Amino acid sequence: MEIVTQQLGEALEVKVKGRLDNYWTEHLRGNLEEVIRGGAHGICLNLSEISFLSSAGVGLLVKFHTQLKGIGGSFVITSPSERVKQVLDLCRLSTILLAQTAPVVPPSVHKTEVRRLSSPAGSFEVMECAPGKPMIFERIGDTGLLKGCRFSPADCQMVTYPSATFGFGLGAFGHGFEDARTRFGEFLAVGGSAAYLPTDGTNVPDFMVSSGKLVPEMNVLYGLRCEGGFTHLMRFETSSAEGPISLAELVRTALEISCAPAIGIVMVVESAGLVGAALRRSPAAAAGASDAPFKYPEVRSWLSFSTERLYSRSLALISGVAASSECAPLVPLLRPLGTGAWPLGHFHAAAFSYRPLQKGIIDLKTTVTTLFETETLQGVLHLLTDDRVAAGPQQSEFVRGACWIGAASEVR
Repeated sequence: MEIVTQQLGEALEVKVKGRLDNYWTEHLRGNLEEVIRGGAHGICLNLSEISFLSSAGVGLLVKFHTQLKGIGGSFVITSPSERVKQVLDLCRLSTILLAQTAPVVPPSVHKTEVRRLSSPAGSFEVMECAPGKPMIFERIGDTGLLKGCRFSPADCQMVTYPSATFGFGLGAFGHGFEDARTRFGEFLAVGGSAAYLPTDGTNVPDFMVSSGKLVPEMNVLYGLRCEGGFTHLMRFETSSAEGPISLAELVRTALEISCAPAIGIVMVVESAGLVGAALRRSPAAAAGASDAPFKYPEVRSWLSFSTERLYSRSLALISGVAASSECAPLVPLLRPLGTGAWPLGHFHAAAFSYRPLQKGIIDLKTTVTTLFETETLQGVLHLLTDDRVAAGPQQSEFVRGACWIGAASEVR
């Protein structure tokens, strides 16, 4: 099979020559996934030199058409061979897959005022969100109890996370402290959905999505619950010459945009690799372990940490807070995000199987719900910076994405 791509205005033409059977379908699949990861959301498929189209090939065409249409893009066949047209006619897919007019290419943004910024790391588009309620941060529990695993039933709170909230912390699904005792792990909640990584040995993340009167509830040992409106939506894309954008760079830019000392941030981003850790064991099930979970060498049995970046070809949902200087009420939660003293932050991430992210203004709740309902939740972890000298500083990096930013008006 021969595949040639070329830019046609704002659309990308992919010309394919050969047979589109089950074997060669996988080659085309890989090529299409790569160009979509590269940012192409308007694709014209030239199949004028395809001599055979099997059901596997038809399925591939339908899949990518549905995927790009779902994010406001387009995927059409502009030049079908007679064999391709015949098969699509028989499958009653011609009106869906064959281009009737010029392909629709999604605009970069909707009609709204856009502020554009740039840095050596990448480009940013900033849009103001509709005015909403002031954002209030509610602290939950005592992070100091993690050292020595000193949590008791009195330290556990049941916290709800409806669609107008987001947060993160150490928690578990279940019916109270005793029921969740062996499962407490990292969690995050955004837009009426919540996910966490149980520490009961299964190592399989679990999640809950709002539906009807069902609202995610977490048994929380410590964490943060943020409620209120976001002030800005920041879209970003890396500069290919400089490589991916780091978490610290994103947070630093978000703080500058907000002009606030402390902010809440939710991100949906294409990952170039996440650096973080997750608990292997529940701190509520090891009362009195005075050296747990951070003392060496015991830390190796308590924490799961990789020196390599994880989930480098995934879509990540990230929830957290950040500060540009010391914010007294948040001090127990904050740590340096890069190699310098600032910015400070605390972020949890959920990694999902990859899907392209719609450009321009997008709705947070719809985006998050779609992720949980259509993609595979791969993992949950606490993001951090690996500042060991031998390996050089390592932190999470991203290719492109969307960040919702809200200034903290009150910390309780």
